Amino acid sequence: MYKPLHVDHEQLQKILQDVLGEAVKTLNAARERPAAIIPPPLDVDSLPPQGIGALGALEIFRSKYADGMSGSAGPHYFGLVTGGATPASLAGDWLTSIYDQNATGSSDSLAPQIEWSAIVMLRALFGFSDAQAGVFVSGATMANFVGLATARQWVGHQLGVDVARAGLAGLPPIRVLSGTPHSSVYKAIAMLGLGRERLERIPTLPQREAVDTTALRARLVELGKAGEACIVVGNSGTVNSVDYDDLNELSDLCNEFGAWLHADAAFGGFAACVPEKQALVAGIDRADSITIDAHKWLNVPYDSAMIFTRHQQLQREVFQNSAAYLDADPTPTNFVNLTPENSRRLRALPAWFTLMAYGQAGYREIVTRNCQIAAAFGELIESSDQFRLLAPVRMNGIVFTLAGEQVTHHRIQEYLQWVQADGALYMTSTEYFGAPAIRISVTNWRTTQADVERGWKGMLSAVGSKST
Repeated sequence: MYKPLHVDHEQLQKILQDVLGEAVKTLNAARERPAAIIPPPLDVDSLPPQGIGALGALEIFRSKYADGMSGSAGPHYFGLVTGGATPASLAGDWLTSIYDQNATGSSDSLAPQIEWSAIVMLRALFGFSDAQAGVFVSGATMANFVGLATARQWVGHQLGVDVARAGLAGLPPIRVLSGTPHSSVYKAIAMLGLGRERLERIPTLPQREAVDTTALRARLVELGKAGEACIVVGNSGTVNSVDYDDLNELSDLCNEFGAWLHADAAFGGFAACVPEKQALVAGIDRADSITIDAHKWLNVPYDSAMIFTRHQQLQREVFQNSAAYLDADPTPTNFVNLTPENSRRLRALPAWFTLMAYGQAGYREIVTRNCQIAAAFGELIESSDQFRLLAPVRMNGIVFTLAGEQVTHHRIQEYLQWVQADGALYMTSTEYFGAPAIRISVTNWRTTQADVERGWKGMLSAVGSKST
């Protein structure tokens, strides 16, 4: 055995103890760590001719990189829609690496049964029926990809073609209709060969990101007369204003006109956890496929998401993997035939741990608290002379802009750079109905009212900088 590897094997306990010490120090300082940094230029590391061992690598990481990591796991990181990692999910993630299971469905381990258990618990959390079969994927983008791949297969069957076998050649264009689609939908249909240009933006309700169902009906009528099949993407929580399509109306329309309904509920689906918010996702279980992202509001480590569908046989037709050494049995836990990956880590274990640890009541409290904090941010923004709120605060997201008549993208970026340099919080830029804007997403289990107060001070301080 190579000497550094042998030495590491002999001192494995010390290596893990040192890593544990680094982890505890970092997690205990989550509130003090800057929410984000402006990364300095660094030289790229060279491959050492002789290895320096795990402890040597750990020391270089500490000295060169550790202080440059953002506080994205902490309570005042409000960019994208980023959750943290609950203590239980962190334990599950460490054990995932320790056991190092290939969880796609091999018959040598209980790992697939753990994933199936997590899926069953998640169905209960979101109020889905048993008709919704689920599987873990790497993130919402891949969940949208799998859902839309299954939809493509369904459309092919309506036209008498098995797309997974014969391809798209000879088929008419497949339209994808949505009011405010997430950017990952464009990526997914590009990868699927449907083409970005086939995604049609349907008008939304006035000053809303929710689709206008009257306009959607009119377009479905036109496509029906032309004999064209289509897929409808409904949104349960848009990325800017966390707006919701009426999924019952969309389901009725899709049933009437013979269209597939895919619900993108990456983080907005967690409205189902809170009785007062459940009306926002009414009808979601009627969708043909549903995207939920776990490393957002479930607060498990990257990378983790789920795709649910009522049509798992179609999903299996798309992702069937045929090889003599693979089990072809179509059991609920044979995940190799349900996603693009033939092998992957047991990414369901962190979800299983956190669901078991905190249960339905725990996630009700997290979602409720995050929504209350977002509402508090919204009230501060709306009452301020420095900012302008652009949409009501429905859940955990706030979209706003700087006060004044000439707010440009450049001015927004300058402002956000000052906020980032201060480290009190992190936000991201966006556009809202074409106007330069800023987003806040409150999704971390650690975040409290104290983080609102700290963040608000940082926001006001940055407004006072000479750059803005």
